[in-house]
Amino acid sequence: MPAALDEIVEEFRAVGDRDKLELLLELSRELPEPPSSYADRLDEMEQVVECQTPLFLAVEFDDAAGTADLIFAAPPEAPTTRGFASILHQGLSGLRCEEILAAPDDIADRLGLKRAITPLRMRGMSAMLARVKANVRRHTHSVSG
Repeated sequence: MPAALDEIVEEFRAVGDRDKLELLLELSRELPEPPSSYADRLDEMEQVVECQTPLFLAVEFDDAAGTADLIFAAPPEAPTTRGFASILHQGLSGLRCEEILAAPDDIADRLGLKRAITPLRMRGMSAMLARVKANVRRHTHSVSG
């Protein structure tokens, strides 16, 4: 698991269920706004429809470096969704594509949130990561020919 993501998972494992929600809320406030190039252009981002609240995703690639930057857009009134998007952003954005693809699919479970949030929200979190990986996989396959 990438070091930054592992650090976040360990931070969640170190606290109780109630504090996990507070930590997720704190992370939701740290999610950066999409770059100005996406202002008023959410339609150019991919909507993760499995999330209960609107979440939009874009992945920008630097083929020379082999890296991918993750961009998320979610309304402030969706702290759970924003919190998990922030976890993915902080833990995976800017990494090499292989590192992103190697991230464990069960990150949401590893955070220990099953008792703190609903199964539907857990599925949304897993769907976010799956979409990120699908985008990276599709791009790396198209670049490699």
